[in-house]
Amino acid sequence: MATIRKQHGHYLEDFRPGSLLRHKGGKTITDGLFTLFTDFSFTPNPLSKNVRYARAYGYRGLVVPPGLVMGVVFSQSVEDISENARANLEYIDMRFGVPVCVGDTLEAETLILSVKPSTKNPNLGVVHVQTTGRNQDGDVVLTFQRKVQVWKKDPSAVVDDREVPPREIACAFSAPAYDPKRSYRELVPFSSPDTYFEDFTAGDVYEHVRGRVITTDHIMLTGILDNTSQVHCNQWMIDQDPERFVGGQLIVFGGIPFQLCLGLSSADVADNALGDVRYATGRHTAPSFAGDTLFAGTEVRATRDLPGRADLGLLDTVLRGHKFAKKNGAVEKIEVFYLEREIAVKRRSHYA
Repeated sequence: MATIRKQHGHYLEDFRPGSLLRHKGGKTITDGLFTLFTDFSFTPNPLSKNVRYARAYGYRGLVVPPGLVMGVVFSQSVEDISENARANLEYIDMRFGVPVCVGDTLEAETLILSVKPSTKNPNLGVVHVQTTGRNQDGDVVLTFQRKVQVWKKDPSAVVDDREVPPREIACAFSAPAYDPKRSYRELVPFSSPDTYFEDFTAGDVYEHVRGRVITTDHIMLTGILDNTSQVHCNQWMIDQDPERFVGGQLIVFGGIPFQLCLGLSSADVADNALGDVRYATGRHTAPSFAGDTLFAGTEVRATRDLPGRADLGLLDTVLRGHKFAKKNGAVEKIEVFYLEREIAVKRRSHYA
């Protein structure tokens, strides 16, 4: 009889640029998963709340909000990419494709683009990857790049520091076509009257008034997404070497503040959106821990036409998440999240 201890996840020296990893499992968006995360993140858009409304707009059913699409696809990549990571550093060129509705199944794969050892710490390095999620029909729902700081298993190991370019993934915003015969105007009371495209002005900054505390339920939420990274759930591991880990305690999975900040902003800037189009870049500027209360603000940088969709306009925004902490008797505002966000928003001229 043998005692077997398997390794799960890859260390820095395990990655090979050019490798394409098909992630295990896949995940179906069940009613329970959908409801838990849309309610947790304060998502008010009626496309994600009212199935009659969603179908009237031409969707097959309730529409999964972008934060949950990202959380599901990202989490499928964790065991292969970031289970042995210290921190997620940056999101790059995150683009949304076909809409995701309740009942859809999402599957993911990741291309390794580069591996760079740290010049300061021989135990660490950065892996740059491109992850793509598809639905049960093979249609792309999301593609993005990210950079993640990963531990070495052997500090003396030599890494494969080649670079390969990202793949050209066809992935563009998609929503049901505008149809003047549909009963859009009968549904006007279900969304906010002041969040149509015409209501936004470049330069405006929205300070979203709602906040939400992150409790230890973040561990359960992370597990439900199938994110197996140990820095979010293994307290015993943290306790053995607190100095090795960010904050010396369990860190909240970045997908949680990601979804929360999107949700906290939604009532003011995305209640009449048909979807998010692209996130040019995003990053967690400070860690979040259990007990933190998160808030958000949105800066409108530009308003412009959305090519091919006269019924919609595009908002170029910056979404920032923050928390407050007491330091030397004073209250300090700490930014925890930054996201350059493009949103496709309905025009009042067509829908109201």
